[in-house]
Amino acid sequence: MSNLQVITSLDRHQIQKKTSKKVNGHKYVKKIKRNKLRLNYIYNENCLDTMSKMSDDFIDMTVTSPPYDDMRSYSGNSFSEFESIAKELYRVTKKGGVVVWVVGDQTIKGNETGTSFKQALHFKDVGFDLFDTMIYLKPPRGAVGNNKTYWQTFEYMFVLSKGKPKTINPIVDRENKEARNGDSGTKRLHNGSLLRLKRGGYSKYGRRTNVWEYLIGKGHSASDKIAHEHPAIFPEKLAQDHIVSWSNKGDLVYDPFMGSGTTAKMATINDRKYIGSEISSEYCKVARRRLESVTSVMTLPAI
Repeated sequence: MSNLQVITSLDRHQIQKKTSKKVNGHKYVKKIKRNKLRLNYIYNENCLDTMSKMSDDFIDMTVTSPPYDDMRSYSGNSFSEFESIAKELYRVTKKGGVVVWVVGDQTIKGNETGTSFKQALHFKDVGFDLFDTMIYLKPPRGAVGNNKTYWQTFEYMFVLSKGKPKTINPIVDRENKEARNGDSGTKRLHNGSLLRLKRGGYSKYGRRTNVWEYLIGKGHSASDKIAHEHPAIFPEKLAQDHIVSWSNKGDLVYDPFMGSGTTAKMATINDRKYIGSEISSEYCKVARRRLESVTSVMTLPAI
């Protein structure tokens, strides 16, 4: 029996969180019931139900690609609750935590929806900082709704932070034109004197840019064939690169639209814990089958 389990909303254990408020000068304590969450689990339910079980400042980072603009059929998924989801993500994200929101736009009668920008701005309205607007570059797949435009070849990756990010681990794999050792020099000051300076050198590789390119499709997006039973997966390498950039080993990673389980798989491989939400029981089964092949999956106690 696999130590990965997909949990339904019926599997709940009550805990209580106390909040207080003042009424007519008197302080009242109200107990809000929340449920314990099991780590390394995918909950077969709406992500709002999962987040309702979480205490404030609970998640280290989120990596997700929502079913935007109804561009594909997602077996029961809809995205009419964005504003509530954004608000809850802010509440459950730890101070310094990061949400990576991978999204694109649909073109309708020659007019792009602009949904991606609207969502990014709403995230700012609920309290997030827009730390970086990154680009997910992929091979061109067509005009995507408008045959008179240039081929469409990217999606946005909005990196949203709750205050200053507490973890930044830059990936250093961009090859510099040349490597050189540091040297010294001088600079003539306003009064005519010379200031001696030491200049740093350049290593063979430097920090990458914020445009990340990935091949997609069978043989590229995933290292297993099971993932392609979902209609719209994002590359395992994309999920991994964000996970290692914005979290540390042992941190808790969340995906509110878990789909085929890519975020969970890469979190596990990179020694992070995860929690997922997926409303489709069909895709939960797909994710479970993928994760069963990852031998390091561990079931951790509830927190």
